[in-house]
Amino acid sequence: MLSHHVICSLCSEPFGDPRILPCLHSFCFRCLCTDVHESEPRQHIQCPMCLRNAPVPLEGVAALPRNLHLAFEVEVAGYVSKMTSPSEVSCNFCANACTDAAIAFCGMCCKFLCKGGLECHSRVPQLSSHKVLDLDQESAVLLPKLLKPTAPNCSQCDQVNAMMNFYCQTCSLSACPLCVIAFHKDHNVAKLSTIADTQRDEMKKSLQHAQETVAMLDRAIDANHMMMQQVVTSRQEAELALEKAFKELLDTLEERKKELLLELETITLSVTMSLTAQKEQLEKIREEIRCYTDITCRVLQTHADHEVVALRDLLPAELEAILTMVENISLSPSQHCFLTSFVQTNPLVNELRKFGDVVNLLPAPQESTFTLPSTVRASLKCCVKVETKTPQGMRYPHGGLHLKAELQSTSHNGPVIPGRIEDHGDGIYTVTLIPCYIGLHQLRITMEGQHVQRSPYDLEVRCDYTTLLSAQQAISVDAKPLCTAIHDNGDIYVGCLDDLIRIFDQSGCLKSVIGSSGTGSGQFKCPSGISIKGDVMYIADFRNHRIQKLTVVGDFLCAFGEKGSGPGQFNGPRSVITADSKDRLVVLDKGNHRVQILSQEGDWLLTLDDNDLSGSGAFRDPWGIALDFHDHLHVSTCDSNSIKVFTLEGAQVRTYGIVKGPRGVAVNEEGYSFVSEFDGDSLAIFDPEGNKIHTVGDLNKPYGATISHTGNLYIPNFGGCNVLKYNM
Repeated sequence: MLSHHVICSLCSEPFGDPRILPCLHSFCFRCLCTDVHESEPRQHIQCPMCLRNAPVPLEGVAALPRNLHLAFEVEVAGYVSKMTSPSEVSCNFCANACTDAAIAFCGMCCKFLCKGGLECHSRVPQLSSHKVLDLDQESAVLLPKLLKPTAPNCSQCDQVNAMMNFYCQTCSLSACPLCVIAFHKDHNVAKLSTIADTQRDEMKKSLQHAQETVAMLDRAIDANHMMMQQVVTSRQEAELALEKAFKELLDTLEERKKELLLELETITLSVTMSLTAQKEQLEKIREEIRCYTDITCRVLQTHADHEVVALRDLLPAELEAILTMVENISLSPSQHCFLTSFVQTNPLVNELRKFGDVVNLLPAPQESTFTLPSTVRASLKCCVKVETKTPQGMRYPHGGLHLKAELQSTSHNGPVIPGRIEDHGDGIYTVTLIPCYIGLHQLRITMEGQHVQRSPYDLEVRCDYTTLLSAQQAISVDAKPLCTAIHDNGDIYVGCLDDLIRIFDQSGCLKSVIGSSGTGSGQFKCPSGISIKGDVMYIADFRNHRIQKLTVVGDFLCAFGEKGSGPGQFNGPRSVITADSKDRLVVLDKGNHRVQILSQEGDWLLTLDDNDLSGSGAFRDPWGIALDFHDHLHVSTCDSNSIKVFTLEGAQVRTYGIVKGPRGVAVNEEGYSFVSEFDGDSLAIFDPEGNKIHTVGDLNKPYGATISHTGNLYIPNFGGCNVLKYNM
């Protein structure tokens, strides 16, 4: 029995010359011809499978491409069917119309062999390597793996077995070598294998894209299925909630009904008892009056005169007593009562008609968003607020949606950190995360399996400076380090007491050494400050009283300054900075107790000293300088053991810190200050307001401080002959 995929869906027979439509559905050539001929002339044919219209080529259905792969599968299926058929299969190998029953099949010749044909086949040397199969079920299973499709003959010539090795890109046709010469001489012709390889590469890319699309659709279908399940589940839950609510409502109404009936019964009983008592009293008086009237009537009718006279005092007295009782009792009912129930049903009925609501609370994640704190720090709790919104931008009034949050370090390829979700029940969710690493992370927040707005989100996790304990790296230096500078490529430049500048790579390996001891160009005497701008560096040449400008590989460019106290002169320049917003040089002139601002070519622009600062002693024994992102100058002074902050125009902003022998100072982009305490063998950390928040100990005469463009801190540890790196 043939497989269904080799059966034409129109004629229900094995494909005969299958042709493929642009929608990739295939049908027999004869079926397509019948469909086109039987219909009115038209330019399109409708695919019977997907009902899409496909253009009919001008040459007719015959110009539609053949589905060679499907034709080959039909051919293989035919062979397999004959091999497993219970009826005999005739030999088609022998030349003289052999009618003997076949007993074998050659997978290379694609011929059925009778006994004689098999003997003849085995004697031909060229056919000895062919794989011959018995006609049984086992061999039939092996046949599809054995057979290979053969290339069709050239369609432009009559040559038998003419291999089409070339492809004319001008005509979009495959051709044999002779046809290339005859018909495609000036055309754009390439090897068929080259075109096929290119097409295979494109097909692989298309296949990958299609597979990714299928995977995406699978996820969408899964999400749709999950949503359908959620709809069913939520419907059941809503039904239960409605049943519960209305049962509670009915129970409440029934309870209220019982209370009202009881109240009605109580009032009725009270009124009835009062009226009954009054009735009994009236009936008693009435009986006494009737008794008086009966006696009076009998006396008047039957009694003698002396009897009438005898009763003259008694009867009037009795009547007077009775009338007195009548006067003292109300003849109206003691209770004027008409019982009714004041149950105003109309307002309640109107409200009940609007009572309750059924709302589609399916989320619209693309409209939902989240809010992050301004700074996320490692090892500290981070709370993310997620607000779910409708497509109209309104917040959902209820909770209950499935929220998932994950945080993963992309810098360290760390594990996925799941977030703890708190549902506030009003459309607001709080996600709590505790990042483990410093550096770049990716935050993913999904709702009902779909990313919310801005997710996935790249965020940077910073160091918790209050937990900074020890350096992550110590770079050994075979001299006393005085200063450091970091190139954008990560190389570490270290100025040393032996008048050399050493360059280390990020792993701490020494790459090269710049300079030598002396007063010449490119020579140094105590390089105490380095600043790098692009591929140029500026060196504060302390004992040569100058600033030298070199390339980062050590080529000398120029030098400016000389010993003195005038503009542009120096007395022991200790530090140099090139990072202000106007690309100027800021030089700490230690011996002159001042700061000078110059152009990058060395032209003097401005001097800040005690004269500019009203004799405040701000620059008395200065040591280190740093610029923050407000272009405020932070100056560490050993005289006051503090850090003083000024504008570059000389206005003092504030003073902070009590430190032990401050040397280097550095300020990061968050405004945190890092001060090396030479006398305290420690590193002091201050928040942007100048409050000391932490001290890192176990240093050995730290001499400076530098922050790289990646935010890491480098400390030249003078007494330890190394440079300490703190990842932040």
